[in-house]
Parts: sequence; C-alpha cells; structure tokens
Amino acid sequence: MPYDDSPPPTRRARPLSVAAALAAVCLTAAGCGGGREPGEAGAASPRPGGNAATSTDPTPTGKQPEPTASASPSAKPLPKGPLTGRTVVIDPGHNPGNRDHTREISRQVDIGTGRKECDTTGTATNDGYAEARFTLDVSHRLRALLEAEGARVRLTHDADRPFGPCIDERARIGNEAKADAVVSVHADGSAVGNRGFHVILPAGVKGGGADTSKIVKSSADLGARIAGHFARTTGSAPSNYIGGNTGLNTRGDLGGLNLSTVPKVFVECGNMRDPKDAALLTSASWRQKAAQGLADGITSYLKG
Repeated sequence: MPYDDSPPPTRRARPLSVAAALAAVCLTAAGCGGGREPGEAGAASPRPGGNAATSTDPTPTGKQPEPTASASPSAKPLPKGPLTGRTVVIDPGHNPGNRDHTREISRQVDIGTGRKECDTTGTATNDGYAEARFTLDVSHRLRALLEAEGARVRLTHDADRPFGPCIDERARIGNEAKADAVVSVHADGSAVGNRGFHVILPAGVKGGGADTSKIVKSSADLGARIAGHFARTTGSAPSNYIGGNTGLNTRGDLGGLNLSTVPKVFVECGNMRDPKDAALLTSASWRQKAAQGLADGITSYLKG
C-alpha cells in the first residue's frame, strides 16, 4: 500500500520541565506490562535483518570513507530561536540501500568492548513498510522542527550513500560535530502484543576505544526528557516489554552509544511487528507527532 511521507505543517516545540516530562511518562504508562530485556539492539526478538545498532560505512574494498554528515537542504540562514548556537545530530537508523549491500554491512567493526556488524537492514511492518524509510521520514520532520527553533542540524546520512554508515562512523559524526545532543531514530521488531516506545541510554562502559563516563548522566537526562515529551505528544505508552514501564532502557552493547563522546540516546518509536503499533508508525500524522515529541524533549534538554 502507498504511504504518505509528506510532512504536515510544523509547529514550534514547547519545552516542559524535567518533572513534568517524567510525570507524563507515569501518567501514560497505565496498563503496561512488565519489562523484558531485548536480545539485540532494541529488539526483544530478532529483527528481520539484524539488530538496531548503528554503524560506520565500509566501501566494498573494506576501506572506511571519512565521516560526513548530511546538512540541511536549505541554504537559507536559520531563524533566531531558543536553540540558536546549538548543534543536534540526528541519526536515522539503517539505510534503505542496506538490503542491497548485505555483504558490506555484515563486516565487523570495533565498538570498543568487542565487535559487531557494521549495520543491519532493520525491520519492517508485515506489509512491507521498512524501518529505514520510517526513520528517514521522522528524521526529516524532526530536522525541520529543530531548525525552526534555530538549531544547526546534521543527519548522519540522508539515503545519499549506497549503504551505511556503520555504527562506529555514526558515532564519530556526532563526536566530530561536537553535538550538544545526538538522537538515533529507530523502530523495533519485536513480537505481536509488545507495544510502546522506549529510549535506550548508554551504560557506563570503558574498554578499547569506548569510554562513556562523561556522557552517562547527560544522556540519561536527555533520554528522560524525550521519554516524557514523546509519551505526552504521541499518546503512546512506554514499552510494555522493555524498561519496566519507564520507557527507559540502559545498554552497554551498542557501538553507537559506546563510542559516543557527546550526549546520545536511541529511540525505538514503537514495534513495527505489532499491528496496532504498525498502524501508528505508518501514519504520516502520527509520525509528525513523534517528531514533535522528540523535538520537545531535545529542546527541553538543551534549554535545561
């Protein structure tokens, strides 16, 4: 079936206090079941094509290109706003071209505490709406909202490369941009009946090239604010299968978080394999709400 990816008119983000943001999570969590830890990057059951971990991009020869970030398509000066002078990196999970480059994305990369696949294809709804398409659409909407607040926004990719980037390059892009916040946008691929969103926070990790000691606290603040605003704006409840009804989950096995030196979180916006969540994720109007919830959370964090 066709999907409408055209964004509705944007509105300005409205920040909340931390207390109000967290209260929103609690108020919307009624009826959620107990949390269950996932086996792979954001999924309680295996995703088609792998996990949600992000990555750096190998060329067919295995040589890594220099990390680059996709800038805003507009050359117009940004408006003055509450986020003027701030830099936000948006990391759209996966890449629509990954499915045609399975050999390249299966190459192992260093995540500091071990090695993982460069990237994966991501998941999809039962009728074929791909996670990679979802993450790009939400990321475009989020970029527009943040730029309206004056932020300088960069994407780790904009489907402007054949595949990737790999998880380690995605982290480097945020680091080299000296981003004030990085948000990696995803959707989960769990079992039917598992519903809701969750925000993945970096654990305290130190080993190899990974050291999250300086970003654990700030990332937790960013994640909590996003969780509260996302629940309030979308009407979605925190996950009923991960995070114990809080909408928050801490992990130390994701290269995109382990290798980050700036505040960063992953957001699993819903479960694409559950029909009820899938109906939301394939709705353009709901994706606009998702982008607004993310924007409000980021704005609250940056102004806090």
